[in-house]
This record gives sequence, structure tokens and C-alpha cells, in this order.
Amino acid sequence: MNPVPSEVELESALHLKTAQYFVTQRPWLDLYGKHVRPVAPFGSASRKLYVDPALIHRCLPDELLFEVFVRMAPYDLGRASCVCRKWRYTIRNPVFWRTACLKAWQLSGLVENYKMLQLKYEGSWRKMWLLRPRVRTDGLYVSRNTYIRAGVAEWKITNPVHIVCYYRYLRFFPSGRFLYKNSSQKVKDVAKCMNFRSSKADCVFGGHYTLSDDKVEAAVLYPGMRPTVLRIRLRLRGTITGANNRMDLLSLVTSGVDDNEASGPEEDILGVVEGWQDDETHNPDVPAVSHKRGLTPFVFIPFEEVETSVMNLPVEKMDYYVPG
Repeated sequence: MNPVPSEVELESALHLKTAQYFVTQRPWLDLYGKHVRPVAPFGSASRKLYVDPALIHRCLPDELLFEVFVRMAPYDLGRASCVCRKWRYTIRNPVFWRTACLKAWQLSGLVENYKMLQLKYEGSWRKMWLLRPRVRTDGLYVSRNTYIRAGVAEWKITNPVHIVCYYRYLRFFPSGRFLYKNSSQKVKDVAKCMNFRSSKADCVFGGHYTLSDDKVEAAVLYPGMRPTVLRIRLRLRGTITGANNRMDLLSLVTSGVDDNEASGPEEDILGVVEGWQDDETHNPDVPAVSHKRGLTPFVFIPFEEVETSVMNLPVEKMDYYVPG
């Protein structure tokens, strides 16, 4: 009968398993008759003093480097892994990616996430982060739409036309809530007010969403004398693996809701309209309308790029944008 390991033994085993990610293996250097000792991992029992040639590694102990990486966003970790081999190997520690995955798919629940990890991603949190569709919460999804409108004839211009440009903005949160805004304002101006503290004058509306594979179902309520619900169906995709930087707008439907169904802006309106048909409305004064225009795909813009994004260009410089 095998003895049950104590808590100290389990902690020691976990510590050794984590420490192996700090070791930079360079076996090919033996082919040149050189022996280079890798950087001693955090908690190493070695008593020989070893000085890392890199200045940052000499000034920053491994345990502090680990604490820095723990507090970095997943996309910043990806950039940091390009700095050197030691950082690349350290960042492959599953601790970092497990935290990111559990936060990104917190709506699925802890048990479901662990099942998905074993069934589809071979137990790799990093692989799960790269391959599993998810909505990004570190920026805005922006849909830029343009159309031509006839103008008024004046002076020598007999048939004037105008290119009208407007945007749809989406900001998602891990909790299952999102913000929606339809405006002609540029990205750099809208990013400042896309939060739950925005005023009514900003015309930012909150709603709820669900994610199933690569499909996103979302609903937002427009309050007022005749409450109207906006139902959105989206499909996630990416220009590269793990980017999730595009959303195809599959359908956009507005319907009327009964006053009893829309008790307030905090109401989970998605649960109310779940199962509704596209032509279904619960208020005869507000007919159901399935919109066929303004369905340009959404492009993701990180918050650090809202000031420099090409989406800020006026129609004189960019009359049409191809999302790709």
C-alpha cells in the first residue's frame, strides 16, 4: 500500500515542475566542444555561483522575473517571448496561460474548461489560448460603414452626392456583458467613453452576450417610450492563428419588447429574447426589422492603437475599408 504524499511533498513536486521552465537547454553547443551551463532555475540547490552574461538577468532574479510575467497580459507575454531564449522558455510555463484561459472563458465554468483542455487541446493551456475562439477584451471591435447619399443641387453643381461614414462599436467584458455604440465619431474619440460610467449623452448601451464555439449571440436594449431590442449574431475569426481580430456580422434584427419584459438597463435582455424568430416582436408599434445594410465585418483595434488606427481617416482619404 503506497503512502499518501504529504502536503509538503506535493508542494515540493509542484515547485520542481514549475522550476524546469526556467532552464534554457542548449545541447547543440556540445558539438563545438563547449560546455555552457544554463541559467540556474529559481530554487536551485546548486551552490556554485553563476553570473548570467545578460545585464537584466544579473539585476533581476528569476523569482522577480516570474512575478513580472504573471502580471502581464497574454499578448504582452507573446511579445516578451521574442526577447531571448530564456524568456521564451520561461513564458511557456502553463501557469501564465492557465490564468489567461480561465479568465477569457470564465462563463464556461471551471469544470467545462478543464474538460475542453483535455479533450481538444492535449492538456496544453497555451494551445487552448491560441486555437479556441474567444472574444477579445483588450480593445474595441469596430465596423466602418459607408453609403452614398444624394445632395441638394446648388450653384453649378447639379447632381451632388455625399459619402456618409458611420461606425458600430462593440466592447466585450469577460463577465458576459458588452457595450454598443452607433456613431459617426472616430475611434479615438469613442474609446474614451466606452465604459459603464458613460453618461446618457454618450449614447452607449449595455447588453449581454454568449459565446458558443465561434458564434456570438448578443442583445442590447434601447430604453424609451417604445423599448426596442437589438439582436446581433456574429462569427469570430482571425487573420492569423489566435488573433480573433475579426467578427462577421451574420444578422442584425430590431424588435419591440413589452414593458414588462424590459424592466431596466441591467436586465439580461438576451435571456428574454432567446429563441425569438427574426420576424418576432412583442410590441405591435415596433415591427421586427432584419437589416440588410451596414453589415461590414468588425475589425479589432487594441486600446493602445486607437489613436493611430487607419479607422480614424476621413472619407476624403479612405472612402472604403476592406476588413480582410
